[in-house]
Amino acid sequence: MKWVVDKVINFSQEKSWGKGFAHLGFHDYFGKQYVLDYDNHWIGCFGENRELEWTLGSFQRYNSKYHIKAEIQKPVFLAGNRKDELLVSSSGNKRVYKIVPEQRSTSVLIDGEEFGMKDIGNCLYDHNGNIWINEITGCKVWQFSSDGEVIRCIGNSKPGFQKENISFDLAQFNWVYDLKCGPDGNIYVLDSKNYSVRMIDLKSQTVKLVVGTGECGYKGDGDIATKARLGGNPHAEFDGPWSLALDEEGNIYIGDTQNYVVRMVEKRSNIISTIAGKTSIEKGKRNSEMEENPLKLNLPLICSMDYYDNRLYIPEWEGDLVVLRKKL
Repeated sequence: MKWVVDKVINFSQEKSWGKGFAHLGFHDYFGKQYVLDYDNHWIGCFGENRELEWTLGSFQRYNSKYHIKAEIQKPVFLAGNRKDELLVSSSGNKRVYKIVPEQRSTSVLIDGEEFGMKDIGNCLYDHNGNIWINEITGCKVWQFSSDGEVIRCIGNSKPGFQKENISFDLAQFNWVYDLKCGPDGNIYVLDSKNYSVRMIDLKSQTVKLVVGTGECGYKGDGDIATKARLGGNPHAEFDGPWSLALDEEGNIYIGDTQNYVVRMVEKRSNIISTIAGKTSIEKGKRNSEMEENPLKLNLPLICSMDYYDNRLYIPEWEGDLVVLRKKL
């Protein structure tokens, strides 16, 4: 599979370097695109001509057709379902909000404080309409019903790692940064401080290792995914890879943040390879909007990737959004 650079967007006009819209690649079930402004606590939905159709936050910051009031703080993730309902994880107050744009309504669906959560990372719908949430430093993965009732919690709060298949009640993680639902209906977990991707197999009720050895590094390209090493940085608070995405075929994409690259595990062969970025980064250098080669991209801090319609959206925390396209 070959990837090409479809688009590079710099945010130099909106904000100075280091203060850009870090999260611009999110899509809902129907393909609408959203911006999440972590620093200024608002989200927005793009309509025609790239104008904001609506915004959400404690107060309106930018012009849009309408604004929905909600006390979100440091939004980090958005997901949608076929009912045109949205989930937004608000990391600053450990809440997940349910938004119905057509009704211009919002409500707190899950309050992490009620469940003793240390923090809230991402949120998503699975194929049955249930909701999954990861505690990052709490080292847990939660499943809720669509109404916000707890179904199960996987992990015991203590950092740990198992290479072998392990039952839900014994499984441990070490700082979960991301999770996604695959086309097979299973939940894929970015077990970041274990430098691995693990799969929550709902049928067998086990957690399985699918990418990584548990050790950090930059090795394994051209080999099977369980022999690969993903990047680490002992000096960074948020060590390990930050971001995960899957496509409709089950190919896995890892934002290997500390190696400054995006890596792909092909479903058919289970082989891992680097598809974007380079390990020799230049801090503070924006990517050229004319760049065509994914392997020449400068990606100092990859975060919050999303896949939609043969395109991989790669936000770079400091301001760029890079969009890769499958060359079919």
